[in-house]
Amino acid sequence: MDILISNSSGVPLYEQIEEQIKSQILSGELAEGDALPSMRILAKDLKISIITTKRAYEELERDGFIYSVTGKGSFVKGINSDIVKETILFDIQELIESAVDKAALAKIPLEELQEMLRLLYEEKNR
Repeated sequence: MDILISNSSGVPLYEQIEEQIKSQILSGELAEGDALPSMRILAKDLKISIITTKRAYEELERDGFIYSVTGKGSFVKGINSDIVKETILFDIQELIESAVDKAALAKIPLEELQEMLRLLYEEKNR
């Protein structure tokens, strides 16, 4: 499992870990039943506090991506495709809300935003 963190990104370290693990689960890199590294080992590998890795794992468990077994570790949970879709849609909605807020500040018309979104979407899906 590859996780890269950045101290200069402005995103809390636990969120960076959480998002990268989610991404690996959603992409299929991590499959149902796969064991995650222990919190201690991950903290040591990333040279961060175990409290940070604990928070990331707690968030992943709360969101239904992993489950933990006392004394055994944390494992990738079977993902329901409807839940995955809803999770992704929620993330997209938050990003779009942020973009709309910025566009409103700059008085960018809806049509221009729609065109930007269309172009970006087409570029990614070639």
